Amino acid sequence: MLCALNVMPAAAEEPTTTDSSHLDCRYEGIGKEQSDSPGSSRVDIFPEADVFRPLMADPKQPQFFAAYQTMKVRDTNQSVSLGSVGFGENFGLVGRRNGCDGWQVGVLAGVFAQFDLGSSSIDLINADYVVGIPVSWRSGLFSTRLRLYHQSSHLGDEFLFSNPGVKRVDLSFEAVEAILSLDAPGGWGRVYAGGTYLVHREPAALERNGLQWGVELRGPDFVSPVLVAQLPGLRLIPVFGADFKSFEALSWNVNGNVVGGLEWAKVGSSRRFRLLLNYYHGFAPYGQFFAQKVEWFGVGLYLSF
Repeated sequence: MLCALNVMPAAAEEPTTTDSSHLDCRYEGIGKEQSDSPGSSRVDIFPEADVFRPLMADPKQPQFFAAYQTMKVRDTNQSVSLGSVGFGENFGLVGRRNGCDGWQVGVLAGVFAQFDLGSSSIDLINADYVVGIPVSWRSGLFSTRLRLYHQSSHLGDEFLFSNPGVKRVDLSFEAVEAILSLDAPGGWGRVYAGGTYLVHREPAALERNGLQWGVELRGPDFVSPVLVAQLPGLRLIPVFGADFKSFEALSWNVNGNVVGGLEWAKVGSSRRFRLLLNYYHGFAPYGQFFAQKVEWFGVGLYLSF
């Protein structure tokens, strides 16, 4: 019912205004001329948001979310209902900006876990832990993100006890990742592409190289008719994203993740709430099952700070 109400714009829309002191450079001011003079850029400690927009459809984007997934293992046609959750964020440490142009250095941390909803105790199946250092940069419509990060993957104890035939893989690696993004004027769309190189990996026989590319679209924003009286300035934006990855270790097969739905945001705030439908096809992005071909449909709630 909430989705049905929100797809219709309100009869009388409020003008969209942005508090320049709280400009969210991930979504606002993209491609606009900077109002500051060339010499007015400054170094900030703990800058808000980022100059690089997070990859909305990347299954391993550090963020807070909870999703329900109906997954099928394609090799065996076995189906399972999963609860998938993520906890994490990029935190800016220091940056220098002129408007939304500039650079930022931060830290990232994330946990991605999957639970078997069909088990009596909702067993933890797999958990991936990610920590690293992101460096981002923007000039007009062009932005880039360079990350050095570590990932380790672990199976849940209850899952191993209930499935003694499952063989654990000691999977961990350190990787360098670079993504270049080109935004449409005003930020209504973007395309991006880049690659990953495993600096160190376990098992040592794992090939090092990977590719990533994708597209995102953002529709016009409307006044949200739900809670409009209680929360003036609440906006509704339809969103869509598609992310693709291909790894040398998996014979360069393409893994695709497509998301689409609605985003709620308040004028002058960097916080965003999304309700997204999701379809994935390819090798599992979950560490311990990275060589397993899967397909799933899902729906989830996503928070952005």
